[in-house]
Amino acid sequence: MEQLLFAVVLFEVVVIVALSFKTPIRKLLIMSLDRAKRGRGPVVIQTVSATVIVLFVASVYNMMAIQKRWIEDGAVNPTDEVIMAKHLLESTLMGGFLFLGLMIDRLHHYMRELRIRRKTMEVIKKEGALLEGVKARGLDEIKNLKEEITSLQKRQEQLNSELEARSKEIRTQKTSAVALQKQSEGFLIEFNRLLEENQGLRDQLHTVDSKLSRSSSKKNT
Repeated sequence: MEQLLFAVVLFEVVVIVALSFKTPIRKLLIMSLDRAKRGRGPVVIQTVSATVIVLFVASVYNMMAIQKRWIEDGAVNPTDEVIMAKHLLESTLMGGFLFLGLMIDRLHHYMRELRIRRKTMEVIKKEGALLEGVKARGLDEIKNLKEEITSLQKRQEQLNSELEARSKEIRTQKTSAVALQKQSEGFLIEFNRLLEENQGLRDQLHTVDSKLSRSSSKKNT
């Protein structure tokens, strides 16, 4: 059992060293640990850990029993010394196995969190770049809209000035039309007066002609 524990502890040390440096082996180990923590992997790991803990507690209990027997007997038995050394070695290896296993689990956990955070930061940076691009495009669009608004305002001012000029021209034409209308009314009144005078003159001429014709007819008779 000691050879197996030595091999396992040595393997755990190699795994910890491999996880401590950025190499292609670390990627493979991380992928292997990810798969080991899926499905039935956690159950197997917990079962093995529980078995080792039970053996570790039993070994410690045996060591305490041997030490208690030494205290009671007041003498050290060579066989107990060998058994004590064996239990001490096993408990040390099992403690190292559990401790290194915990170290591997924590390293894997922290590396996974670091990987997730790096991916999150990359996503944030990409989104930030996209936002910067959108912001730049938005600023360009705002600038173009401002220029268009400025041109439209200038066009509106020009149209307003043209409209005001047209309004003044229309008012002037209306004033001229009113003056012409009044002038034409005056001309019409004057024309009617002249017609009446002409009719009066015609009547007077007709009267004069009648008198002349009568006077001439009397002379002839």
